[in-house]
Amino acid sequence: MDARTPGPSPDTAAKAAAVPRPEGSGWRAERGEPSLADMFASVRTPKQGGSFWRKLLAFLGPGYLVAVGYMDPGNWATSLAGGSRFGYALLTVALLSNLMAIVLQSLCTRLGVGAGRDLAQACRDSFPRFVSLPLWLSAEIAITATDLAEVIGTAIGLNLLFHIPLQIGVIITAADVFLILALQAFGFRWIEAFVVAMLGVIAACFAVQIAMADPDWGAVLRGFAPSTEILRNPQMLYLALGILGATVMPHNLYLHSGLVQTRRYGDSDGEKREAIRLATIDSSIALCLALVINAAILILAAATYHRAGQIDVAELDQAHAFLAPLLGSTLAPTLFAIALLCCGLNSTITATLSGQIVMEGFLNLRVAPWLRRLVTRMIAIVPAVVVTVWAGEKATGQLLIFSQVVLSLQLPFAVVPLVMFTASRAKMGPFVAPRWLTVLATLTAATIIALNAKLVWDYVNG
Repeated sequence: MDARTPGPSPDTAAKAAAVPRPEGSGWRAERGEPSLADMFASVRTPKQGGSFWRKLLAFLGPGYLVAVGYMDPGNWATSLAGGSRFGYALLTVALLSNLMAIVLQSLCTRLGVGAGRDLAQACRDSFPRFVSLPLWLSAEIAITATDLAEVIGTAIGLNLLFHIPLQIGVIITAADVFLILALQAFGFRWIEAFVVAMLGVIAACFAVQIAMADPDWGAVLRGFAPSTEILRNPQMLYLALGILGATVMPHNLYLHSGLVQTRRYGDSDGEKREAIRLATIDSSIALCLALVINAAILILAAATYHRAGQIDVAELDQAHAFLAPLLGSTLAPTLFAIALLCCGLNSTITATLSGQIVMEGFLNLRVAPWLRRLVTRMIAIVPAVVVTVWAGEKATGQLLIFSQVVLSLQLPFAVVPLVMFTASRAKMGPFVAPRWLTVLATLTAATIIALNAKLVWDYVNG
């Protein structure tokens, strides 16, 4: 890890408040309090002319925080349900979603570094309030849906490992705010180190479980091939959009465009171009790791539950209980529970940071992280408690899947402005996205909108 200061100097804070933008860009001159002001430009990077690998190492980190969102407990529910019901067929959706995420996150990097704006600030600058406020509300709905998945997933992890009742576990999750505050006190690199360590634990747990499950690797490879059945089968489409929403998460677009600004990369065009390249490599590597873990969840479900004829596994505790008899080992369910708890803790961090960025960027309103976290977590705890009390623990999986479909429906409200901003030379100046990247991003946005429209149509006419 790079040496770094525990907080910004006055010079750094001043620099953060006056990030240069392209001449005549159309961004408002008034920046207000910068997003994550206490950590902006706080991570040192080697000067130009240094080793490529040293520079890349300095930029590694934000991509892994973004990747965490692509393997949160909500993603577990959609992947387990998809794998148990349809075998390996939805692996193609996981792959397509990951490619979409790589394209969109590269635009987030370009916006954050090239224009010095996160997506929320860019929306506030560019749109009138009657447009930006609904966009802010949409982002808050997405964060609440994400937080709901984290509340339930973490509570189930606590229940599986320590036998804490689910209702009590849901309430305990409110205390995770102290984990965020403790890590922030040490600096941003400590947050990144914690997240990467948890990702390592998750990857190791699934590696062991996959080895035990011994999947049909030929069928796995065929599962990555596209199939029109996804569009013809409404149940399959519903789960596919859950996987899409759980992978290309709207709040992650706000998050990454802010996190890339934690690096101290310089003000010249050359330094910014290099920062965009290195940060894009960082996010692409991290998202490939996320794909491996997401695919591992689905492969595990297909190789165990689907192969055994148990095609309706959607609840995380149910999936945990079935692993021991199917794999003939008590180690597998323990590893499953450990990985689930790590995912819940990791996702907590990214939800907190994205919540800060969204509120500060759209409203130019700074709220203490602990207060912001408690508010969003209380909003998420209410439906989680209601479901676990009234519908029982067996309804939590369906609530998790529904929360991820909500994310998919919110995606266009973040993706479309992102593509618009990064394609505008007036706003981005020399850092405008190349035409081929804009075309890919536009196709991605159109695909997301079309699939959402198909889902709504099927629901209305079903």
